Amino acid sequence: MKIACWSGPRNISTAMMYAFANRADCAAVDEPFYAAYLALTGLEHPMRAEIMASQPQDPAAVIPGLTGENPGGLPHVYHKHMAQHMLPEIPRDWFGGMKHILLIRHPARVVASFSAKYENPVLADIGFVQQAELHRQLVAEGLDPVVVDSADIRADPEGMLRQLCARIGLDWDPAMLSWPAGPKPEDGVWASHWYGAVHKSTGFAGAEGLMPELEGAAKALAEAALPSYEELVSTKLKLT
Repeated sequence: MKIACWSGPRNISTAMMYAFANRADCAAVDEPFYAAYLALTGLEHPMRAEIMASQPQDPAAVIPGLTGENPGGLPHVYHKHMAQHMLPEIPRDWFGGMKHILLIRHPARVVASFSAKYENPVLADIGFVQQAELHRQLVAEGLDPVVVDSADIRADPEGMLRQLCARIGLDWDPAMLSWPAGPKPEDGVWASHWYGAVHKSTGFAGAEGLMPELEGAAKALAEAALPSYEELVSTKLKLT
């Protein structure tokens, strides 16, 4: 099985990658289109030079690695994608070979966290519009994408992950609930900038606290993302 998970930044996307990678039967791939995204947009992200050197910059060179044999010949592979990386110039004709998950988080929480690591973010940087567009495409193509809210996973990791696995046809494995602290072999080269907190973790963090209070540009950005989030949250997987 090939699993494509589409997230935005400052979600639990890395923790989710670690959860799947901690299964003995599953490999993981970290943001395979990151260098291609930077090459196409010209954006100056932290560690841009290292990222560009670490991956193919041509998206056409990335896709065979996603659709071919799973790393290590394992039965399953989990692809951690950032929705904002999937630019219109990047082919999507490979989507049919994947199980698709959309991992969402409330925009206020994303903006508060992302703004601390990235100066002056705009709507295109945080992935909500792109997630909603991807979801519409996947539904239209009959690919049955599963929307999961990170708040629900943090509130009940085992319950939500069991249900997610059942939905995509993957056997449950309790190894998904914990992992060793520290860097992981699947980490992208950018991990040293972005993954400090998750490298200290050995499992999912507990339920989130109060919603952050935003002001000015940050508040406006979260409000601009809210319609896309609400479109997705209306279809999310609910614990039964």
